[in-house]
Amino acid sequence: MADAMRATVATLLKGIDRYNPENLSTLERYVDMQITENTYDLEANLGVLKLYQFNPGFYQTNVTAQILLKALTNLPHTDFTLCKCLIDTVRQTEEPVASVMGLANLLETCRFQVFWIELQRVPALTESVNGFEDSIRKFVCHVVGATYQTIPVEHLTVLLGGIPDSGVKQWINKYGWQLGSDGNVYVASQEDNIKTKNITEKITFDSVAAIMATHR
Repeated sequence: MADAMRATVATLLKGIDRYNPENLSTLERYVDMQITENTYDLEANLGVLKLYQFNPGFYQTNVTAQILLKALTNLPHTDFTLCKCLIDTVRQTEEPVASVMGLANLLETCRFQVFWIELQRVPALTESVNGFEDSIRKFVCHVVGATYQTIPVEHLTVLLGGIPDSGVKQWINKYGWQLGSDGNVYVASQEDNIKTKNITEKITFDSVAAIMATHR
């Protein structure tokens, strides 16, 4: 079903037909399919936003919010920024788009603890987006892996949204990290991050002669 829909949409997005507003109903159904089936098609979603831009009378706030939420699931890639650039500034202040913008800002500034608190205040915003929270946890782990060598398991639990210990261990195992008896998660060893490099510099006679000439 999803593959067939993807092929249909890919055909609609070819050539001049991609700017035909009559295709919006099909493209909007495809966005809804991505939400429920946990698939993702950035090109199609950008096509929807571009059609809204050209045809403001067809604009749908809820569909736009869904597209932005799906873009967040693909962090750290720049999909969200690409989508945001196609949305009028005034539209960005309308709900539920404004709430998604707020959540995005928290994620992009790595304020994960605040993000999970804010998400609990608007549960209806993402409850229909299949796989949303785990996609965000994947991004959290990406940031942790790039930032920490060791992190207290309690802190990691908070960053992952206060999930049960069993869930935290699943994420630790997924990324090949180690949970020590001291309560710390060992994200990477020093040997993984500090590697010696042999640096060879080649200096030609002409370059040395030029330097010496300037200091006579």
